[in-house]
Amino acid sequence: MRNKYIENFEKAQVAEKNIPDFRAGDTVRLAVTITEGDKTRVQNYEGVCIAKRGQGTGQTITVRKIGANSIGIERIFPLYSDSISEIVVVRRGRVRRAKLFYLRDLAGKKARIKELRRK
Repeated sequence: MRNKYIENFEKAQVAEKNIPDFRAGDTVRLAVTITEGDKTRVQNYEGVCIAKRGQGTGQTITVRKIGANSIGIERIFPLYSDSISEIVVVRRGRVRRAKLFYLRDLAGKKARIKELRRK
């Protein structure tokens, strides 16, 4: 049982942020605001969403991308953070589970996810 005041506050926070509908297996591009000293810039982070967890304003996503020398990089982003200015779904993946942690052990073509074809 949650406090109704906290629930109302979270509803207001969730309503003002525009987040597309996506799930694990989808490739997403996040526009992340980075502050270095007194300067700010927007840097895109594109990768496969391997997990979504939490509820309300505490919801987070784990995004995995392949960096230089085929090294996997994972970052956990709070969905309703002010540092995320935009989320774009690049492609939809066809997967059969909600958490794709098995991708950590795969490399190369085996780590690919088929694209979801809509009819």
